[in-house]
Amino acid sequence: MFGLLALAISLTASFVGYSTARRFVRERLRYVDAALSPVAAIIAGIGAAVVAGLVVTPIGWIPLLGKLVGGGTALVFGIGTGLGARAGQVDVKQGYRITSGL
Repeated sequence: MFGLLALAISLTASFVGYSTARRFVRERLRYVDAALSPVAAIIAGIGAAVVAGLVVTPIGWIPLLGKLVGGGTALVFGIGTGLGARAGQVDVKQGYRITSGL
């Protein structure tokens, strides 16, 4: 039971990190040359994993929540964020833009 909930939490965190990073790079960092380098996605992923690890550590001290989230969740969040940043870079390089549909 707890394993399935932990998996769902990890996948949700990964999806949130991926979609947020992709949208942020595509919309806000479109004209920043440093954000479009491959190293930027790696740095974003490592930074997200470190910050998530710092957030998850105190949560791990709570008896019930400590079984649901942990270092793996932080690692999956970092990987999702790094992949989302890379996908946003590809979107910018291919000229993909979000429009109002008009």
